[in-house]
Amino acid sequence: MSAPSTPRALDTFLTPRHQALWGDVDAFADQEIRPLVTRMEAAPGRVDRKVARLLATRGWYGVTVPRASGGMQAGNVAKTVLVHRLARVSGAAAAILQAGLIPVAALLHFGDKRQRTNLLPAVSEGRVLLSIAVTEPDQGGHIGGMTTAAEWDGKAWVLTGAKAHIGNSHIADLHIVVARTAPPGTRTSQALTAFLVADDRRGVTRDRYASAFGLHGFSFGRIGFDRVRISPEDVLGEVGQGFAVAQSSSILYGRPNLAAVSLGLHEAAFDATTQYVDHRPRYQGMLSDIGVVRDRLGAMAARLHMARILTYHAVDMLDQGVPCDDQLIAAKTISHEAAVDSGRDAMELHGASALANSGQIARVWRDMQTTYAPAGTGEVQRLRLAQAALREQRPRPTPDDEIDHIPWSVYFADRLRHVEPDPTAV
Repeated sequence: MSAPSTPRALDTFLTPRHQALWGDVDAFADQEIRPLVTRMEAAPGRVDRKVARLLATRGWYGVTVPRASGGMQAGNVAKTVLVHRLARVSGAAAAILQAGLIPVAALLHFGDKRQRTNLLPAVSEGRVLLSIAVTEPDQGGHIGGMTTAAEWDGKAWVLTGAKAHIGNSHIADLHIVVARTAPPGTRTSQALTAFLVADDRRGVTRDRYASAFGLHGFSFGRIGFDRVRISPEDVLGEVGQGFAVAQSSSILYGRPNLAAVSLGLHEAAFDATTQYVDHRPRYQGMLSDIGVVRDRLGAMAARLHMARILTYHAVDMLDQGVPCDDQLIAAKTISHEAAVDSGRDAMELHGASALANSGQIARVWRDMQTTYAPAGTGEVQRLRLAQAALREQRPRPTPDDEIDHIPWSVYFADRLRHVEPDPTAV
């Protein structure tokens, strides 16, 4: 198969095999996912399971898993290609894939030999779908305020609490649950622990899924835990490492994944708007002949170029094992903000035509709103970048230089040499 046409600005980051994967995903999305979009939009309160199964048949949940464990070992640029190109057709399909990939990071980084041996092949083959449960109904993303707790009774950990806004909540087979395991007053970086909890474990319940504003078909609901017993073998990492599990997975996978979702939605809005204004009659020509319309379209194009380069630059740095936490954070917030700005332009340039609830522009606009809060709001991202800039000016660490300031892209570089992207993998 000849390599498809990809943006020349990405030649620095994409190998010929990445370009071939790009074309493969585009064909899959157009042929397999696009026909399902209308059905998902018509039933916003229904959880779609077919998309997850289709993605599993491609082996894409194992895109960053080592070949020795049944995965593709294709790296983070390839992962971004997958999520980005799916989002171009369906934000929900891209969300299903990216949400299943975030807990893969936790398993790769913190799983012991037995856990990786047992789970990674099943994840890569699509037999086990993972979720990661950190956010809580009353605390949101404030990890330090977490109230879900696990107590040791001498034989097992007993988990009680609730998690909310969990990606793939209603279709995941196994949840990575972060809970408090230390007494009040313990620093957050040492107070939490991550557990592997099977969805069918006694005491695990899921609230009935309700319609959401965007990403129709994708489940991000609430899971309850009522005295769920967990064996010591199902602790992920060490007791007290839960904060590190959550934080590193969010930075290294969650933020670039969401940047890729925003990028795909941004591209969909731009392409649809370009076609619309160039075929919409106005006066003696087309809508695209009007200067103010071209100005808005040019602004959309500039934002798309910026978001695309920043997103791929960040994940390329991650694949190279060089420090890039700040670039990953910036990619997430800039990609979202650029997409929303262009989405507003798309809505306005389509005029009343954009208001049809079943239309593409309305769907893309709704889906764009969902990438703001997960893995940290725009304000959180900017605070993190400011903290990084200020630390560079300080001669010595300060009391707030806790574990959340660890450069995770460096911390795991040596540990993950065995999963260095294989240039022939894709």
